[in-house]
Amino acid sequence: MKIGIIGAGNIGGNLTRRLTTLGHRVAVANSRGPETLTALVEETGATPVTVAEAARDAEVVVVTIPLKNVPDLPSGLFDGAAEGFVVIDTGNYYPKERDGRIAAIEDEGLTESRWTEGHLGHPVIKAFNGTYAEDLLTRPRPAGDPERLALPVAGDDDSAKKAVRNLIDELGFDTVDAGGIDDSWRQQPNTPVYGLRAGTDAVTTALAEASPTRTEEFRA
Repeated sequence: MKIGIIGAGNIGGNLTRRLTTLGHRVAVANSRGPETLTALVEETGATPVTVAEAARDAEVVVVTIPLKNVPDLPSGLFDGAAEGFVVIDTGNYYPKERDGRIAAIEDEGLTESRWTEGHLGHPVIKAFNGTYAEDLLTRPRPAGDPERLALPVAGDDDSAKKAVRNLIDELGFDTVDAGGIDDSWRQQPNTPVYGLRAGTDAVTTALAEASPTRTEEFRA
């Protein structure tokens, strides 16, 4: 597939490494410009692009940037994307550490991904937000392996969610359907599943045990 990755930090960089290894054509962008991606490009063979070019012809677009930067993404970001393209949102709200106060999340109760979706103008699938970046490189396992980790995946579009779950399976991880985007609070920071390294049964249990109340640590 043609995959565009916006953000070349820990998750974006390691997804670039894995997805190119699997044979996907990856275009990667960051906020500083393609000329700053030389090392990652030489390592992976990915194509360095500007953020505005990242979604061109892409069947999957991964948005993996700080939440506070989502409103600054260029308008028309997805104008050249492939028909039926899917957007993966890996974002988390860290109001005290990084993002500042976002009223729609704090006061209106929007989930992080619903807020992101509104700014992007396109439905998203929430995945990888509680995944340790190093696990993408070191913890893939074949299907059926008792040590295979499972990742929660939330989204409203069943077809898009299936495409993302298939991609995660290809990466070497199981998935658990975490519901729609309005249910994605179950995998936000400081919930039982966030950062959980476990299989499908434990991930399913952790999602069920989550509380919709955002803890003080993750409020501005």
